[in-house]
Amino acid sequence: MGVHIMDEAERCLNCKKPLCRQGCPVHTPIPQIIQAFKENRLADAGNELFENNPLSVVCSIVCNHEKQCEGHCVLGKKGKPIHFSSIENFISEAWLERREAPMAEKKGIRGAVIGSGPAGITVAVELAKHGFDVTIFEARDKIGGMMQYGIPDFRLPRSILARYKKKLLDMGVQIRPNTTIGGALTIEELFRDGYAGVFVGTGVWRPKTLGIHGETLANVHFGIDYLANPDAYSLGERVAVIGTGNVAMDVARTALRRGAREVTLYAVGKAVTASSSEMSYAVLEGAEVVYGKAIASITPQGPVFKTVIFNEKDEAVGYEQEEEQAEADATIICISQGPKNKLILTTAGLQGSDEGLLITDEKYMTTREGVFAAGDVVHGPKTVVHAVEEAKKAAAAMMDYMEKAHACKE
Repeated sequence: MGVHIMDEAERCLNCKKPLCRQGCPVHTPIPQIIQAFKENRLADAGNELFENNPLSVVCSIVCNHEKQCEGHCVLGKKGKPIHFSSIENFISEAWLERREAPMAEKKGIRGAVIGSGPAGITVAVELAKHGFDVTIFEARDKIGGMMQYGIPDFRLPRSILARYKKKLLDMGVQIRPNTTIGGALTIEELFRDGYAGVFVGTGVWRPKTLGIHGETLANVHFGIDYLANPDAYSLGERVAVIGTGNVAMDVARTALRRGAREVTLYAVGKAVTASSSEMSYAVLEGAEVVYGKAIASITPQGPVFKTVIFNEKDEAVGYEQEEEQAEADATIICISQGPKNKLILTTAGLQGSDEGLLITDEKYMTTREGVFAAGDVVHGPKTVVHAVEEAKKAAAAMMDYMEKAHACKE
């Protein structure tokens, strides 16, 4: 593996205007990292990676590299792009435990982080290394959010998240599992107990529904719920998946690995919304994709579809009159997620959009002073790296606010 990684590194042109960095949402300094790696300066390369992106190990695995760093590599225009994800994974895997993040002197200022997904972990790391006392409040028993409960273990090994938990604890971050803010405890009580600022990174966990007849049947499930605990489900041999995003691909692959013999994904249009690599893996493992099918209802026998009529531009212009019953033991709906509304309901002044997403200003503060937010809970479902990018900016704004608020009290 090392020879392959070094071969990839040697191919880098060290561009003066690296398009690969522009294509990365968190703007990883790719040429500098590759150069340090080639010069056997693993510490420099690793520290550069983690300083820029605390979740480098995760992103090296789950990012949509073909549309981001690797998709922008100039070598990809006429040949093969640099496989930076492999280089990043090699470096970050080797350096995660060995990295000693520079820690500032303790400020005596306490910050709360609600949710331990990508945004929450990023904010916790940023606050801790700048001398703030940090407590993460996680509603479930393990940290990671969607990385823990929404991405299958065969794509993102859970051992990586366990290593991140240890790293957080080593940095002095305290973690309260099985603690829902907006349930027994509220944001107001966090301020009462001396937290100078609160970050909300609760993600989007409420499945969006189709609003059709049959959604309450026993053999109908939601993709995000299934991925959180596949062991709780008995799907049978034939599974229909409604939707073709990355969650749908993860559901299909998980179902096949757990005994389903036929898994069919249904798309309304003539394209899928998942990345081409995720779709390729699903198809390689045995899933079938059927295009031009709009779901009309669900019966105990499976989903019922209307066939879409397309024009010469592949635009949907109508439906065929006759409906088609697809045979399936289980139907799994994967058409995105929205946020839960516990925090809005229990926090005075905290406002959300019509979709329930938190409203923030240019400094990532919500409509409740002292409460900040970033990631999926603000914009809806995006990727891990997008959450990291926003959370870094939110952390900077939150630290500035907390220091000023603390100074006013003295």
